[in-house]
Amino acid sequence: MDYDVIVLGAGAAGLMSGIEAARRGRRVLVLDHARAPGEKIRISGGGRCNFTNLSIAPERFLSQNPRFALSALRRFTQHDFIARIDRAGIARHEKALGQLFCDGPARQVVDMLVRDLTQAGGALRLGVTIQGLRPGFVVETSDGPLRSASVIVATGGKSIPKMGATGFGYGLAERFGLRLVETRPGLVPLTFTDTQLDGMKPLAGVALPASVGVDGAKLAFDDGLLFTHRGLSGPSILQISSYWREGRAITVDLAPGRDIAAELNAARASSGGREIANALDLPDKLARSITARAGVQGRLADQSKRALANLAEAVHRWTLVPAGTEGYRTAEVTLGGVDTRDLDARTLQARAVPGLFFVGEVVDVTGWLGGYNFQWAWSSGWAAGQAA
Repeated sequence: MDYDVIVLGAGAAGLMSGIEAARRGRRVLVLDHARAPGEKIRISGGGRCNFTNLSIAPERFLSQNPRFALSALRRFTQHDFIARIDRAGIARHEKALGQLFCDGPARQVVDMLVRDLTQAGGALRLGVTIQGLRPGFVVETSDGPLRSASVIVATGGKSIPKMGATGFGYGLAERFGLRLVETRPGLVPLTFTDTQLDGMKPLAGVALPASVGVDGAKLAFDDGLLFTHRGLSGPSILQISSYWREGRAITVDLAPGRDIAAELNAARASSGGREIANALDLPDKLARSITARAGVQGRLADQSKRALANLAEAVHRWTLVPAGTEGYRTAEVTLGGVDTRDLDARTLQARAVPGLFFVGEVVDVTGWLGGYNFQWAWSSGWAAGQAA
């Protein structure tokens, strides 16, 4: 054999699995068609890389079997990766909701991973097109065939195709008899009909905290919401997009934690001459849009309790049905992928194909926004690297 382990993909999961296999003394080669490794790491978190989250928990991952991820996540935790960041001297800080970012450029994380790979004796070969994989683990490449005792597939999903993302890993899994869970864009802005957009476009650029839920899901996400010319975006929308399906409604609370009805009634008693849009204490363009939608105009003193209740309902329960999403073009992740029923949870090895492993985004495990998907990449890559 040319190698003990060939890793297909030099992203977060691929580099991590290559590092761990090389540290076990395996002859490792990491291959990628890109000209630079870890490009998604480099652009993530606004260039600061939200590399993990302090609040990793199985319920924050979507999968047909959410508990599948537990083994890897427990054996290589967020604290284990944080320790590596600290040993590398990479300054970091915590943002809201347990999200950890680099103080400096995300390139530091890529450099750390490449350095760890080479110091462990692993090789990295870039700009190589992976054309296929034959039984017996012969990897067909633009540089010719390579043989390996084991292969780790870390080719990612379909999100952000302009960076070279493809469905290659899914096709490879199917050729070796593994099942797939339907794939779709995740952590992606939602789009709306022209009629709905007529009311949203004048609000483009307005941002505020919101709570967004979806019909049929027992959760809502409290985070930022952004109006755009194409629809709705921001963290709360990206989060709920992973749970949304076509035809289902989302409900937006534009003033979470407040009691708008009580506030309006109190304001009417103390300053009834105020214009009702001003009394909402929301961005002006948004407040006027809400009052128009609720059909409530004029001074507070002129409004009935029912009218104020209807206005409060329009603020706290704005319900609308998205037309779709912006798709893989802007999606941060791909939902679905290689069916976890066909993988060993401890090693990420294909149950029916010894020596073939699938890690990271190509697997049917997708985390919330906020560092969860990077942690799955580190943990699943680590697990496969212990066994390949």
